[in-house]
Amino acid sequence: MTDMALPLKRPSVFARVFEAYGQEIVVLAAILVLFAVVGTVNPRFLSDTNLTSIFSGNAYIAVAAIGMAMVIISGHIDVSVGSLIGVLATIAGTLAVSGYPVWIAWLVPVLVGIAINTCLGALIAYMRIPSIVATLGMLSILKGGLISATGGTWITGMPAGFFIAQARLFGIPAPVYFMVILTILVALWMRYSATGRSIYAVGGNAEAARASGLNPERTCVLVFALHGFFAGIAALLFATQLQVIQSTVPPNLELTVITAAVIGGVSILGGTGTVIGSTLAAVLFACIGSALIFLNVSAYWLRAVLGLLILVTVLADMARRRRSLKP
Repeated sequence: MTDMALPLKRPSVFARVFEAYGQEIVVLAAILVLFAVVGTVNPRFLSDTNLTSIFSGNAYIAVAAIGMAMVIISGHIDVSVGSLIGVLATIAGTLAVSGYPVWIAWLVPVLVGIAINTCLGALIAYMRIPSIVATLGMLSILKGGLISATGGTWITGMPAGFFIAQARLFGIPAPVYFMVILTILVALWMRYSATGRSIYAVGGNAEAARASGLNPERTCVLVFALHGFFAGIAALLFATQLQVIQSTVPPNLELTVITAAVIGGVSILGGTGTVIGSTLAAVLFACIGSALIFLNVSAYWLRAVLGLLILVTVLADMARRRRSLKP
């Protein structure tokens, strides 16, 4: 009698989807639970005004988190993104009040963001400077330079056509379109294009990626350049949502952007995660912040809640990695 190998049981569709997008599903579920619970306690939480504030007011964080997610997936990190957004927003406002055409005030910050981060990526890739060190240095340069050049003054008197974040199409604020469209495009590009998949390969194991013919240095520069592009778009949405721009770095913005990427499922060790998760996490932050207000809880608890979410997410990621290494 011969032994017959039993056929392996194929995982269900739900199991495969949860394996691939588990963190994204958890974050989306958390958003829906927040809407249901807080909306029941205080129906004004679900008012049109508040929903617009949640989805539109924080869209610039979601856009910045797209670039940050790509950087972390590639195995690096950027702690200077908040300072970069502050500088780029100031450049946009300064050009607008100086009489330049509005399209120049929109385009130049994006190009400057790409240029700065391309240089940053080249330093990290070819000079072998750890990304945490290089971006800390860039943070100091940008923050110090911005305060020295402007003294933290407020920029006012921008022309009416400058405020792209206040535009609406079919009643939906423009920042929501930016957030959704950019997230979908980048998610598809990273999943289905060879260049997008190479970011995962380099972040998972740079030497193995090099052995298979990829160029980790070139990938690093590309990722940081794209990160600069998204920082430029985020700066435009940030600068044009109000009638004034304060020429300073938005407080704790870099921490918020990094947190969105990590809680959205991007492994802090690189190689895994999606930009869909980082966008959902940015929306979750806005929901939590708004919910605390409607539940009459101090907004200071938001930082504590985000810190707790980071710890839980990182521990879950480490446990998942240990399980995957077991034979």
